[in-house]
Amino acid sequence: MKKRYNIYGMAERLSFEGDVISRHSGRRLDLFLTELLGRTRSSVQKLIRDGYVKVNGQLVKAGHRLRPADTVEVYLPPEQQDTLLPQQIPLEVLYQDEYLIVVNKPPGLVMYPSFGHRDGTLMNAILYITGRVATVGGPLRPGVVHRLDRDTSGAVVVALDDRAYYGLVAQFKQRSITRHYLALVHGRMGRDSGVIDKPLGRSRTHRKKFSTLTSSPREAKTYWQVIEVFSEASLLKVTLATGRTHQIRVHMSSIGHPVLGDSLYGRKTSLTVGGRKVRIPRQMLHAETLGFRHPITGEPLIFHAPLFEDMKEVLELLRKEGG
Repeated sequence: MKKRYNIYGMAERLSFEGDVISRHSGRRLDLFLTELLGRTRSSVQKLIRDGYVKVNGQLVKAGHRLRPADTVEVYLPPEQQDTLLPQQIPLEVLYQDEYLIVVNKPPGLVMYPSFGHRDGTLMNAILYITGRVATVGGPLRPGVVHRLDRDTSGAVVVALDDRAYYGLVAQFKQRSITRHYLALVHGRMGRDSGVIDKPLGRSRTHRKKFSTLTSSPREAKTYWQVIEVFSEASLLKVTLATGRTHQIRVHMSSIGHPVLGDSLYGRKTSLTVGGRKVRIPRQMLHAETLGFRHPITGEPLIFHAPLFEDMKEVLELLRKEGG
C-alpha cells in the first residue's frame, strides 16, 4: 500500500495494487475496503458512491469484482470540525422566537458545513444571530429539518429547541407543511396548470444527479401553475406534495421545461431578450411561501419570502422586453 497526500493537501490518497489485490481477486470492492480501511461497510459504500474511490482511474460501483491487475485508489476527505461556529453573515430574518427561526436564505449560501464548505454557511449565520440552536439533527446541522440547494433562495425554518425540532420533523413527515416556490422555467407551458407525478431517485449514470430513471425510485409529486408567460420563458407557482432532493429541478427538466440557469439539469444559462443575450446568474428558483403550525403553541404560521435582486432583475427584463 502506498500513501501520500494529493497536490491540494486536502484528501489523503491511499493506493492498493500488486499482491494486496491479487490476494483478494474476485472479491467485492466494498468488502475489500471495509477490511483494509477498518471502516463500516456503509461508510465505505458512501465513499464509493460519492466518487472518492477509483479502480484503474475509473469510478466504479461497490459491487465491482477485483482482478489481479487492478489498482485501487481511495481519497479520504480530511476530518471535519464537529463544532458549529457562529459567523456574522447578512441574513433576513422573517420570524424568530425562543423555539425557532425563519429566514430568507440568499442564493449562493450553503445550508450547513460539509466537505468543501467548512464555514460561511446558513447555520453559521443563524448561530451568530440566535446564540443557540437545537442539540439534535447533527453536530454541524442542529435543528435543520429541511434544506434548500445552494443556489435556491427563499424561506427556511430552523429549530432552536429540541421539542420544536421533533415537532417540525413530524409535520414534514405528515406532509402538512405548506411550500410554494416561484420557478422561472424555459419555454411556454402547453396549458395553465398541471401535476408531475414521477418517482425520483439517484441517477444510474451521474453520482451528483437525481433522476426519474433510477434504480431506487421514491414517490414524488409536483403541482405547477402558470403565473406569467414571456417569449422564451414562463413564471410558475410550484407546490410540493413531497420533498425529494432536487425535486422541482428534476421534474421540470423531465417535461422539457428546465429551471432557467440550472446548469446541472437544464444547461439553459442565458436567454435572448430584445435581440441580445442575457446571462441567467443562477437557477431561478425561490421558496416564496412556507407555512406550518408552531411546534410548541400550535399556532398556524405562514411566511412569504421576498425575491432577491438577481431574480427580480431577470423578471423585470423579461417583462420589459418580451412579456
